[in-house]
Amino acid sequence: MSESQLPEPPIPEVQVDEARRRVDAGAVLLDVREPDEWRAGHAEGAQWIPMAEVASRQVEIPAGRDVVVICRSGARSGRVTEALVQGGHDAVNLAGGMQAWAGAGLPVVTDDGSPGTVA
Repeated sequence: MSESQLPEPPIPEVQVDEARRRVDAGAVLLDVREPDEWRAGHAEGAQWIPMAEVASRQVEIPAGRDVVVICRSGARSGRVTEALVQGGHDAVNLAGGMQAWAGAGLPVVTDDGSPGTVA
């Protein structure tokens, strides 16, 4: 089997409980959703860089820290995770995204700190 025929390694992924543990231990929670989704509600303490801007704003992602990437359901964040890993970051995708985060009863807030929703 040639190198080009080797299967792609799986995108590193964690469940919501492990994501929360990592964030509590100092990992960056990187939200890559669109502006309207962010405004409706996001995980408390998350850093927001829309998916389309991640490549040009990678310098804003702290080097040397674990990164947990989150979107609404886990699809977009999976693609961003893959790119970050290829770029040398220790990144994982949050399986189920904000839907899993909110479903676990974890805080979802708006920019002013009031309760938010997952759009």
